[in-house]
Amino acid sequence: MIEKQKIIEKLKEIIDPELGINIVDLGLIYGIDISEKGEVTITMTLTTPTCPLGDVILDQIREKISSIKGVKSITVNLTFDPPWSPDKIKEEVRKKLFY
Repeated sequence: MIEKQKIIEKLKEIIDPELGINIVDLGLIYGIDISEKGEVTITMTLTTPTCPLGDVILDQIREKISSIKGVKSITVNLTFDPPWSPDKIKEEVRKKLFY
């Protein structure tokens, strides 16, 4: 069975190039589902619907998650409901950015 924590660790390796924060701490990941068959589904958002680097981030997600043993397929569901806002950034990271 694929461990959710392993997926989170891999996602933390992906840095939003504009903000310099990993996509987990940035609050872009809304959900991670793992099937018994090794199918991983990630529900996420981007900082804006017109994010110019969205495709780069999505490609990095597929690359990183596919490197985990047991992963057979990866689906990334992109949503903007609810829209991302700075309050989704992990508190300790937000404090460093805004204080």
